[in-house]
Amino acid sequence: MPPRIACLLIPDLPLRAELRAHPEFADAPLVVASGTGQRADVIAASPAAQAAGVRTAHSVAQARAACPGLRVRIASPALDRAARATLLDIALSLSPRAESAPRTSGLFFAEGHVFLDASGIENLFSSEQAFASALLARAERQGLPGRVAIASSRSTALLAARQRMSGGSPLHCLSPEAESAFLAPLSLDLFDPDDRLAQALTRLGVHTVRDLLRLPRRGLAQRLGPGALALIARAQGEGPSSALAEPTSHRLEEAMNLETAIDHLEPLGFVLRGLISRLCERLALRGLACEALDLRLGLEGGGRDARRIGLAAPTLDLRVLLRVTTLALSEHPPHAAIEHIALESEGVPGRTDQLDLFFPSGPDPAALGRTLSELEALCGEGRVGAPEVLDHTHPRNFGLGPFEPPTGLRTENKQVSSTTPPPPLPALRALRPPLRAEVRVTGGKPSFVRSAAAQGDVVTVAGPWRTTGYWWSEEERFALDHFDLQISDGSVIRLCYDWVKRTWQIDGIYD
Repeated sequence: MPPRIACLLIPDLPLRAELRAHPEFADAPLVVASGTGQRADVIAASPAAQAAGVRTAHSVAQARAACPGLRVRIASPALDRAARATLLDIALSLSPRAESAPRTSGLFFAEGHVFLDASGIENLFSSEQAFASALLARAERQGLPGRVAIASSRSTALLAARQRMSGGSPLHCLSPEAESAFLAPLSLDLFDPDDRLAQALTRLGVHTVRDLLRLPRRGLAQRLGPGALALIARAQGEGPSSALAEPTSHRLEEAMNLETAIDHLEPLGFVLRGLISRLCERLALRGLACEALDLRLGLEGGGRDARRIGLAAPTLDLRVLLRVTTLALSEHPPHAAIEHIALESEGVPGRTDQLDLFFPSGPDPAALGRTLSELEALCGEGRVGAPEVLDHTHPRNFGLGPFEPPTGLRTENKQVSSTTPPPPLPALRALRPPLRAEVRVTGGKPSFVRSAAAQGDVVTVAGPWRTTGYWWSEEERFALDHFDLQISDGSVIRLCYDWVKRTWQIDGIYD
């Protein structure tokens, strides 16, 4: 079975990239210019601007004369890169193999397109037409409306998508038998040949694919060079023989250049909301979640600020990600106004849970991830997790690791045959940091304690238990004596004497 290649094409990508970042301009007359100044060329125009008489061949001055209320935006490389990357994300949401085509020049400078493998797609969709409709709808939801064509090669699929620009349905599915008849009447301008080759063909009276294929290939190659042979191959429906690649990188980026520098957190929050929202939508297309954000700021005066914002669990919750990012900026604000913002994230699979046929499901792993991320947004980065024992002899040393719920199949709870309940286990509530205490010592053991946690005579005492370590280090050495005490006020505490600091401390309280 011959391969089937789909092409998703956006004819006015610079315009769609601007509207994707500034949806408030959707109904306004808007053009995207190639540079600053009144002589800059218009490279894309919105439908409202075209209705007023603005064309892509105009200069900015001519466009303003045709439409006095025109909005002019300068083409942004950052927005263009993000829009082209979004096309690849859309393709990968429906096919495991896809490639983003390089930027074209000449007549189709404003065009952006991506190729994806559509072989055997009828096993998932009722037809190629249904697949093309799903691909087009997904692109429109991302603010990138365009055209979709399916053919046996990349070049034919691209030509079919370009041909539909003149009107009619945005979908075009070519069967292998119909490709030759489709290609024959096409104008060679759709192939976008270089200027020298196009002028030579015009002098020979060659304007369509049919005219080109009537000429001898050897003679064309001798007179016009190898470019003519490549054009003939494309005209015959041939294309690159290499298979489409399966992307291995899941690192996504959204960036924006600000019109005016921002030095306050409140207006910056609106910009961050849009960037994070678009980044989350792209991650969702790939079935991934955000585990950490890499924030890069371009500052006024040429400065740079880069920071990594970690999360307690992978999430796509916009509110949580925005809160974590603004908290990081408020705690450590940049030293100058911000002119450029870039957000990157390495997408990771979301948490899943192994279900059981005979037991109810537990909490949703995605909801748990959102809760952990919200807690970290409230408490600060690195302050939410599960305690873990460190490889250290100091009794107060502990670490904070990521909270991981138990995984694996649930096991059946075994019923205890005895009717006698198990004896209660004493629990020690550790105080961090320990509480200072005043202690009276009689016979080498505490006899009276005064502190914020307990006060009174010592009724029962156990200990001491001495722990020492790092005696060779002036900074890390420790020597601690611990006592378990029952106080006359009813409390049971763990008391500690620090031989290095020469202080008494209450290390914990028994519940």
